[in-house]
Order: sequence, then C-alpha cells, then structure tokens
Amino acid sequence: MGATVALRNAINKGVVPGPRIFTAGRSIATTGGHGDPTNGTREDIMGDPGPKEGVINGPYDARKAVRQRYKETSDLIKITATGGVMSVATSGQNPQFTDDELEAIITTAREYGLPVAAHAHGIEGMKRAIRAGVNSIEHGTFLDDEAVELMKQKGTVLVPTLTVAEWATEKAKEEGYFPEVVRKKAAEVGPVTKKALERAYKGGVKIVFGTDFSGDNNLGEFSLMVKAGMKPMDTIIAATLNAAELQRVDDKLGSIKAGKLADIVAVKGNPMKDIRTMEKMMFVMKNGKIYKNEK
Repeated sequence: MGATVALRNAINKGVVPGPRIFTAGRSIATTGGHGDPTNGTREDIMGDPGPKEGVINGPYDARKAVRQRYKETSDLIKITATGGVMSVATSGQNPQFTDDELEAIITTAREYGLPVAAHAHGIEGMKRAIRAGVNSIEHGTFLDDEAVELMKQKGTVLVPTLTVAEWATEKAKEEGYFPEVVRKKAAEVGPVTKKALERAYKGGVKIVFGTDFSGDNNLGEFSLMVKAGMKPMDTIIAATLNAAELQRVDDKLGSIKAGKLADIVAVKGNPMKDIRTMEKMMFVMKNGKIYKNEK
C-alpha cells in the first residue's frame, strides 16, 4: 500500500503522534512517464509495471489503477500529467496522458468520491488535465492566460509549490548535484513558477498551500507566496480553508467555527505585519490537544 498509507493509519489509530494525512498512495503515470517507478533502473531489472504499480496505458488500465488506489484506501488520486523536473528525462514539459486516459481516470475517481490532483509543468498536458476535470494543478510552472481562464471555468485550484522550485534552482548552481539532464530543467523552474503564481493569483484562480518538499522549512512557502504577490491573509486561507475545501473536509476542518475540530496553531507575532512569523510556531493544537515547540 505504501508508506504514506501505513503512516496515516498508524497516526489515526494512535500508534504514533502526527499530523492529519490525506494521501494519494502511489501516483498514476504512463510507461516511461514522470511517475514510472522503474525510470533510471537497469534494463534487465526494469520489468513492465502496470496499474497496480501506478503505470497505465489506455483507458482500461486507467480505470484499474484508480480502483487499485481505492482498494488501498487512498484519500485522493495523484496523476503525473506532464514530465517532471527531477525525472531522468530530457523534457519536463511534455504531455503524458491522452484525453481518453484522463477521462477514464477522472470519471472513475468521481465514482469513488476521490479528488484528482495533477502534477503538471508543461502547458499542453496541464490544459488537457484541466479540461478533463482535475481538481488541482500541482506546480503549474508554465501556466498561461488561457490556462488561467480554463481553471476559473472548471473550478480548478493551483498548488504552486514554490519551495521545491526555489530549492531546485539553487541546487542547480552546485556542480554535480544533479545529473546534467536534470540540472538544465531545475535551473529555470524557480523564477518561472513564481511568475505562474503571480499570473494565477491576479487572474482569480483559487490558490492552495503546498510545498512538494521534505526539507526543514516548509513554512517558508508563506513568505515565497507573499513575494509572488499574494496578500498575507490569502496565504493563510490557502493553507487552511482552501486546502480543506480541496480535500472535501471543510465541514470539519479549515476554519475556527463551532462544531469543527479544534485544529489550531499559535505563532509568535502578527503574520499580517510579517508573514515570516508563520515560521515561528509556538504550539500546534490537533483535535484539542496541544503539541508545544520546546525549542
């Protein structure tokens, strides 16, 4: 089932303390696509992964992959609609699903009540995914004005992930950190992703907070979003209410209201005056229980 499903279950059962996890489990990709788990492995051990491993070719495979994620108790579906920056592949932008594959994924996901998130850098694959009805675009790197209008028409939200984009561009400056094929893509992604958020925000697209990163300062995303032109309060709404709405749990999470779960954070200072205050958590309350930062 995957580590994220197991960790979510362990937290929910009280075996270990932790945050609320909504997991997609394995992402769904095409053969050789950004999420194909055998990319870069030796040919003699590469094999031919299929829907169970999250690799599809055609509508039949697509439906089976979604149903497999449901069987594994995923909370949502994640697809890799375009190439990726970290893939050991020349293009990070090419579309990776046909229209009939996307239609099969999204129709099946809706039947099982699962939102669909689409990793997307390139504009053609992004637009295909938006037209097909995905709920969110992750990254949206080369988003243009037409995509902004499509997102507003379809109610698609943007999760800009500025943290990982900035990290990749900085690491691309270090000789030998990435293979050359990855370095070329990473070098440009930071500034372009920032411009994509500016365009989407000014164009009226709903924004949801996300980092796509496992580093030591995911909360730095707030200040990056403000630098890209967002108002401080809008970044907080993106991380709370908008995120809850995207995951369809806004009836119990995302805002402070009678009858909702007591999930609250406290910070030292006023984030409306200095958004970097959001990086100084004093405590986290989950369902009424306080977890303090002892540092």
